[in-house]
Amino acid sequence: MNIKKVRIQIVRPREEKRFQHLMQSHHYLGALPKISETLWYKATLNSEWIALISFSAPALKCAPRDRWIGWNFRHQYDRLKLVTNNSRFLILPEWHVPNLASRTLSLCRKRVQADWQEHFGHPVVLLETFVDPKQFHGTVYRASNWIYVGKTKGFHRTRQGYSNKADSPKMVFLNPLVSNVQALLSRPVLKKPYLTGGHKIMLSAEHMKSLPDFFAQIPDPRRPQGRRHRLSTVLSIATAATLCGMRGYLAISDWVNGLGQKALERFRCRYENKRYIAPSQSTIRDVLVRVDPIELDKALQRWNLLYGEQDESLAIDGKTMCNAIDEQGHQTHIMSAVGHQTKMCYTQKKSAHSL
Repeated sequence: MNIKKVRIQIVRPREEKRFQHLMQSHHYLGALPKISETLWYKATLNSEWIALISFSAPALKCAPRDRWIGWNFRHQYDRLKLVTNNSRFLILPEWHVPNLASRTLSLCRKRVQADWQEHFGHPVVLLETFVDPKQFHGTVYRASNWIYVGKTKGFHRTRQGYSNKADSPKMVFLNPLVSNVQALLSRPVLKKPYLTGGHKIMLSAEHMKSLPDFFAQIPDPRRPQGRRHRLSTVLSIATAATLCGMRGYLAISDWVNGLGQKALERFRCRYENKRYIAPSQSTIRDVLVRVDPIELDKALQRWNLLYGEQDESLAIDGKTMCNAIDEQGHQTHIMSAVGHQTKMCYTQKKSAHSL
């Protein structure tokens, strides 16, 4: 077999059923659904399928990877799209020949950047994969110059967050697609073309626990009858969702509904029937519409004062409020000082004159 004749192609929509069937039949982990940003490849020889490989969303948390990159946890949430996970790799039966696996990995590496840009509109700069040491030793990845960075703790994602018990720790391998990838991913401010969306941050457990205290003294505008959630809890959750990039009541509500029990506990949500209950979209909207904006702004500024010290630099942002016109007919302008790292607003100044 001449492995130099092996070719890599993206699996076309009409071939996806076959791809999934083969992966389910022959890979020890079975098939994976195609969710969000995912690319499937087939390796062929004379039009015959000989290997399958998939790249999908990276792990949300991976201590060995994060240590190797050196990025701050607040950077991760906004930059994980620059990383992709080699989630499945299968050499089909009867095609286990020397150097085929490394050849397939090499061919994928050469084209995945361009394919990712074409399909999803942004680049990827780092590949990751996880190898179960009970099944394999990572020989193929080592031979293909992937970097072994350590083992995971063995926890895995669940619908409620993460498993309570460690399972089988996995070996973590990384493969940079650009030079100086560690410096790129950990720098305070990303530049084009590496910006992948709106400003977001990742909140720590400390952030979540601290937020309700800052809203505790704000007067509750709601009637006492029928209150199911504390005002400080609703405001904390809405603030956290906004900091994490959510815009609009529906987006905030979807973000809240995706929180695990530990996160809801940190926000001091109501405990009922042995579970923490998140406020509904209507509750969040009712609170945000009726709360005193001045008191809310003061609370946010106090929180910023404590956690804003993490910012290394500030950005000045100016906006014109198109529908806000004073008695003289001038439009209102707002200038904000925003931290590059936390994306938090330190101060705002309103003016009826051009900035």
